[in-house]
Amino acid sequence: MKQGLSLRVSQHLALTPQLQQSIRLLQLSTLELSQEVDQMLDDNPFLELNLDEVPREEFGLAKADLPGASDEGEAEFADLGTSMEPPRTSALEAPAEPDAQADTPDWEGEGSVEVVPDDGEWGGDASPRKNNLGGDEDVDASDLARVHETLQAHLHRQALSLRLCEEDRCALRFLIESLNDDGYLEDSLESLAAGLAPDDLEQQEQLVHHFTVALGLLHHLEPVGVGARSLAECLRLQIKAMQQAENAPEACEAALRICGQPMELLARRDFKRLCQLSGHSDAQVRAAIGLIGRLEPKPGRRFVDVERNIVIPDVLVTKVGRGGQARFRVQLNPDVMPRLRVHDVYAGALKAHKGEGHQALQQRLQEARWFIKNIQQRFDTILRVSNAIVERQKSFFVHGELAMRPLVLREIADELGLHESTISRVTTAKYMSTPFGTFELKYFFGSALSTETGGNASSTAVRALIKQFVASENPKKPLSDSQVSDMLKEQGIECARRTVAKYREALRLAPANLRKSL
Repeated sequence: MKQGLSLRVSQHLALTPQLQQSIRLLQLSTLELSQEVDQMLDDNPFLELNLDEVPREEFGLAKADLPGASDEGEAEFADLGTSMEPPRTSALEAPAEPDAQADTPDWEGEGSVEVVPDDGEWGGDASPRKNNLGGDEDVDASDLARVHETLQAHLHRQALSLRLCEEDRCALRFLIESLNDDGYLEDSLESLAAGLAPDDLEQQEQLVHHFTVALGLLHHLEPVGVGARSLAECLRLQIKAMQQAENAPEACEAALRICGQPMELLARRDFKRLCQLSGHSDAQVRAAIGLIGRLEPKPGRRFVDVERNIVIPDVLVTKVGRGGQARFRVQLNPDVMPRLRVHDVYAGALKAHKGEGHQALQQRLQEARWFIKNIQQRFDTILRVSNAIVERQKSFFVHGELAMRPLVLREIADELGLHESTISRVTTAKYMSTPFGTFELKYFFGSALSTETGGNASSTAVRALIKQFVASENPKKPLSDSQVSDMLKEQGIECARRTVAKYREALRLAPANLRKSL
């Protein structure tokens, strides 16, 4: 075999670190981007936040020149520049002398001086009290408002008023700590006793006895129904508490009998079977089920500390003009856009002095510039996609979700010259504020359903139409999925019963038998 040399020319696509960072920043949500910016500010000394009110041509984005759009719906993205002007230091920020700085305590204020009496003249050397809370640290009112009482703390506070022996008090405390977030006792008393004394059967019997006494006490604490081991027991505890009240409903007795039956019959509202098992009339069973429907199936629900996530829109759409001349302006939300710049002093010092470690510092400076550019490109892409969505779904912004048109990712990708994966990253976890509310960008995309006229209807519009049908139905005779399908056909939309059921479940609407009013 003869050896030889040959020259071959080929091309291949490589993902540079800058391109990888750009793709990663594009798919981040607003909260994740904020965390990424904070991490980069901690790691890179050449990157800093620009919080000063300065002209746009010097420092980039300013509050007086927010990135907006023209009347035609196109916005100009501001340039994130850098400033060569060193940071200014006011007289109040000037460093003090070493001796004076050592004698002067740290304080924060608006510049005013407040004279306080010297505690030394009263014979004490304690610092003046700033509030009547008695603590060393200042307590903010917002911190006090966020104080959350757990279900266990609420029950322990009630248990303090009970006169119990030491064993029963410990058993009650153990049961309270064994409750789940809904207020249920998931483990049996025997399993709890076996976990405390795995090898001593006599001690297990004693523990079960104390747990039984403690469980009876727990069932009489607030909220009513806490400590139940099943849904049926939870409902029975609440009904018994209602019976002890002065104006107890007449349906309590029938409700107790119904809660003793299988819960599947109650979930299906099988009135005929419940009447046979409970021995009550149809009217009594319906009244009892109406009473049960007003009970709380999860007693510990109100004690669960649920952190509410507030959705901050990335894009703002506002209406400009009136009547037929109305247009929609698309602009980025300035509150979610980080105001970044390259630290001018450090960059100037690196350029003037070249020494040991210059190459590594130069790479960090380049990373800071790449990061600013990639963030600018991220918001620029979001704005372009949002403009295209508003242009395609202009009927939605005028008439609402019933006028939504079919739209797929490929249409926006072909219009902007981008890949479908890029559009998918842009529309994920990005939100748009519209005159009808705040929606995720993916909300404006939907499949098409054929109509009798040969056109297409958006699946989003069909779901809105189904929701409208259900909202206007007769509560005593709710619409079935087949009836909703026939009503859609009357509107010229071909939608099968199975499709109606799928859309109804997506809207979290109960089936017809569960929507029927009692």
